Amino acid sequence: MEKKKLLKIYIDSEDRYNGKALWKVILTKAKRNKLAGATVFKAVAGMGSHSEIHTIDLLSLSINLPIIIEIVDEQKKIEDFLNILDEVIEEGLVTVQDIEVKIYKHR
Repeated sequence: MEKKKLLKIYIDSEDRYNGKALWKVILTKAKRNKLAGATVFKAVAGMGSHSEIHTIDLLSLSINLPIIIEIVDEQKKIEDFLNILDEVIEEGLVTVQDIEVKIYKHR
């Protein structure tokens, strides 16, 4: 049983950083900083800070859906990564919580 931190990043699928998809930028930076791993979830619907409901609208040309990126790692590595996120995220929500890793297997 190991104590770790769970970092959750809430952004929109259309968010950009220097012209690139923000979620891809965050994944690239997570890899460069040797974080244990990251998972990107694309939501079907959500409501953000502006109280706008984002959902799949087949009549719309633009589908701006919520994205959640989860990263689990040691406290120090997560805290260091928060500084990087602060530079690239213009609008979004970032949370950190304590977790216990019960099983972690890899080759």
